[in-house]
Amino acid sequence: MIDFFLLPNNTPFVVALAIMFAFTIIEVLSASLGMGLSEMVDSVLPEFDADIDVDFDGVDSGGGDSVVNLLSWFRIGEVPVIMLFIVFLTGFGLSGLAVQYVSVSLTGMALPTFMPVIAAVIASVPIIRVCGGLLANYMPRDETYVVSEESFPGMIATITLGTAEAGKPAEAKLKDKHGQTHYILVEPDNPGEKYRMDEKTIIVSQNGSIFKVISSNSSAMTD
Repeated sequence: MIDFFLLPNNTPFVVALAIMFAFTIIEVLSASLGMGLSEMVDSVLPEFDADIDVDFDGVDSGGGDSVVNLLSWFRIGEVPVIMLFIVFLTGFGLSGLAVQYVSVSLTGMALPTFMPVIAAVIASVPIIRVCGGLLANYMPRDETYVVSEESFPGMIATITLGTAEAGKPAEAKLKDKHGQTHYILVEPDNPGEKYRMDEKTIIVSQNGSIFKVISSNSSAMTD
């Protein structure tokens, strides 16, 4: 069995498992000292709210919704990134070794490295999703407050993805009075206006899943 692990074709998978064990040990030790590695990493990453508050189906937002949904699908925002990385390394390493073990058992030879690497990466995708979901069920959660979308008008929303123009909503984020971040779709209340990434807008009304906004510098707010 030791000879199997030492096969050059298995190097990526053995290294992945070694890194996984190293990260796990560091996480346990750092957590015992009061500050887990996962918490330190998440503290320097951009804020991401996995709870998408609007329905993106059938809406063209310039691809922004696809990015958010992809991150959410991988449980980013629900589970610390380091823990998801450990899950990936575990799934990648074990899947690759399993493929090579089957090959050696049936043919007496290990596959070229690139073949089990591709298979292991593909197998790791659902592993991250499933194991991340299980971990999310046991993660401590901060106290949350239910906030109605009807309270959003009057709040400031910052464009985060795409360009908001008539008929082409863009993604924006806002923080409610409890400090919770919400991601919404917005388009100009005035059809002739456009709002680009990082521009601040003011929500004036809601039309289904789309919020109408005006510029935060709009004279309409001072009339």
